[in-house]
Amino acid sequence: MFTKSPKGAIFLLLVFLHLSIYSQEPISLISWNIRDFGKTKNSEELNRMADIIRDADIVAIQEVVAGYGGAQAVAKLADNLNRKGAKWDYVISDPTNSTKYVTERYAFIWKTKNIKIRNRGALIADLDSLVDREPFFLDFYIKGKKLTVMNFHSRPHNKNPESEILAITEYLRRSPSQHPIILAGDFNIDEKEAVFEGIKALGYKTAISNQKTTLKRLCNKNGYLNYAIDNIFYSNSITKLSGVAIDFVRVCAALETARTLSDHLPVFFKFSLP
Repeated sequence: MFTKSPKGAIFLLLVFLHLSIYSQEPISLISWNIRDFGKTKNSEELNRMADIIRDADIVAIQEVVAGYGGAQAVAKLADNLNRKGAKWDYVISDPTNSTKYVTERYAFIWKTKNIKIRNRGALIADLDSLVDREPFFLDFYIKGKKLTVMNFHSRPHNKNPESEILAITEYLRRSPSQHPIILAGDFNIDEKEAVFEGIKALGYKTAISNQKTTLKRLCNKNGYLNYAIDNIFYSNSITKLSGVAIDFVRVCAALETARTLSDHLPVFFKFSLP
């Protein structure tokens, strides 16, 4: 029998809200800098990559080769994923507006069952004079809810990536959004550094912390992991469920083979939308 007391009604409302929040199906995103992602990757390597990312709903890839071979590698990876039990689609950005020595493309791959798009995304033109490889953004619609994902690869650590982080932070500050936003990529800076205080002040949090994401050339007494520079920043309307760097190396003996895929680990982020 339902209670008619005000306290009882409030209790039932709180229970309903709690169940509504936690009954939402979680979403997972992987961000991965796949070094020199193009014709150098063979069929066996592409299949290993597909096995690593197959459990995600959305994958953001950095360092896709801008010339011949980059778009083809993304298409082959998506085809491998399609053979593993789910239907996937993909988009590839135009080459970034930088010199031929640093220009590259970005890619998104996603499961189509519950995720739709209404355009093919775009490089952020407002940032092309401020960063070497301007971010690529795409709006996803997940059961009707809009999520913008920005895909970014900063310049190397010795070429002032801090100025790029500040430029992106200012762009986000000047362009407030009413829907959730994710900024994913290789930042070449640890998220603990002071340069990220601005984006954190805007309410953004990180999927991982204190997790190294790059691979050494050789394993030593300190292991095979090097720097904590890959991450996923998410706006405050997103609820984090889990975040981890996917260690597909596991043992020193596998390091050489692992580096044929990339010198970066993928970052995995599971979350729910408001």
